[in-house]
Amino acid sequence: MTLSPVFRSQSAVDLLTEEGIWAQLEPAILGQASAVTRLNEDLRDLVDARFLGPSPSVPDQSSVRSPECLPFLQEYFFLILFRSLFESLGVEERRLELYSELDFCIKGTITAADNLFDDQAKSLLPLEVSSGSRFLSILQLMCFERLIRRVLDRRVEGQELEPADREAVLRGLLDRMAAIGALEGSEEEGVADVPPPDEMVEAVHRVRGGALFTLAFVAPGRLEQGEVAERLFRAEPAVARLGTAFQVVDDLTDFEFDLGRGSHNLLVSQIEHRGTNDERRALERLRQGGDPGEDPVRQLFAESARQVLERAYVEARGSFADLGALGFWFPPSLSEQVVHAIVGLDGTARMEGLAATGR
Repeated sequence: MTLSPVFRSQSAVDLLTEEGIWAQLEPAILGQASAVTRLNEDLRDLVDARFLGPSPSVPDQSSVRSPECLPFLQEYFFLILFRSLFESLGVEERRLELYSELDFCIKGTITAADNLFDDQAKSLLPLEVSSGSRFLSILQLMCFERLIRRVLDRRVEGQELEPADREAVLRGLLDRMAAIGALEGSEEEGVADVPPPDEMVEAVHRVRGGALFTLAFVAPGRLEQGEVAERLFRAEPAVARLGTAFQVVDDLTDFEFDLGRGSHNLLVSQIEHRGTNDERRALERLRQGGDPGEDPVRQLFAESARQVLERAYVEARGSFADLGALGFWFPPSLSEQVVHAIVGLDGTARMEGLAATGR
């Protein structure tokens, strides 16, 4: 599970535009774009040009509200949202720049690691290698390790951070990433037992989704002080709930993939422990290699899937309500629409179908 691209469908893009979210995020979009640009420039000091392609274009003031900005907003939506949240909580500009750079490195590191678990080859850096998706992911991991150190070294050299601050941030990130990775690693050979839904959410989704999202709070939690630190402390559990909602939705869209490799999936748990007899029989048939048909989540497991979707709604509503109480501008009334939007294009029909039949 990664901090994946979101808002792929046209209805999701319309939501961003019509509700004023795109415009509200404009300062954070430009800030995250500057962070990506700086780190792509740093990369050219770290890696020989023969391993690099052209740096990707990023939005600027003239294009931030144009269709040209949409791919960047989709790819970095959660990082942009985190930056906007930090600004609303009182984090000053130079620290916002630091956290945006670190979050880009975190996203890239998690993406590269996820590639290795899922045999994919997505890169957030302009790396060009002749062949080998695993090598590309390993090279990306090595590059982001160097980049994250460079980001912090630059602040130490500029006397914005003490060396001890740098080491505390590096240690905090590694500890939390290790906890997330340990869960992923435990599923490499499949899982033998399927815990009940409530237990799975607490043991799996609050780590795989919740802890993943709160990686953005590791550095602020160690560097901010006073009232800002207090507001961040209160915001972190809310962001963890958003990450949990994201992971719950991810289980609906990745049901077939997770079932095939035997990893934790909340819909599987819901069916096994609370599903109808027909659903349990259908699940066992799929486990024995039966044909899933077209969209088994809606066709075979709609009742359990709607229960899982409702759990995602609860987490998202709670997240945005708590953030709103801290002064964050994002409307809590849009929490359910965000749940629908974060699935990406492939899951849009499935989510819209479940939502329509569940109301």
